[in-house]
Amino acid sequence: MNQSPIYAIIRLRGQVNTPYEVEHTLKLLRLRKKYHCVIYPANLPGLQGMLERIKDWVTWGEIDKDTLIELLRERGRIPGGRKLTDEYVNEKLAQLDVKGGIPALADAIISGKILLHKIDNIVKPVFRLHPPKGGFKGTIKKPYNQKGETGYRGSTINDLIKRML
Repeated sequence: MNQSPIYAIIRLRGQVNTPYEVEHTLKLLRLRKKYHCVIYPANLPGLQGMLERIKDWVTWGEIDKDTLIELLRERGRIPGGRKLTDEYVNEKLAQLDVKGGIPALADAIISGKILLHKIDNIVKPVFRLHPPKGGFKGTIKKPYNQKGETGYRGSTINDLIKRML
C-alpha cells in the first residue's frame, strides 16, 4: 500500500435528531456514540464521500505517530475490554511481522501495512475518548474554519486528541 495520511475521525455530536443517512454512515464508520474515535487511511475508497456526508457531526484530520502511540497506549483495547499492552502486540501480531510493541504497531498503521478495521479480532478499532479538557474552543454546530469544531481540521486534530485522552 502506498504512503497516505491516516485520518483520525472523532464523533462530536450525539444521536438525537440525526438524519437516517448520516446515522447510517456513522454506523458504517463505527462511530456509534459521542466521543468515539476511529483511524482510517485517507485513500480508503469511499471515505471522502462519507466524510462529506457526516461533516456536521464529526471532526477529522491527519494523526501523527506520537499521538497515535499515545492513543493506542491510553485508549487501545483488546477483545474483552482489557488494555492494549506491548506484550500482547508482540504475541498476537507476530504473524503480521510486527515486533517492538505499540510503537511498531503505530509504525505499521502509519505506513499502511496494517489497517485497524481489518484486525478488529485482535485490537478494537474504536477508541472511547473523554470530552476535551478545557472544553471546546468553539461551538460544535459550526465548521472548524468558522470558529467551530466540526469538519476537517488537519494536523490540529492531534491537539484535540491529546486533550481528550
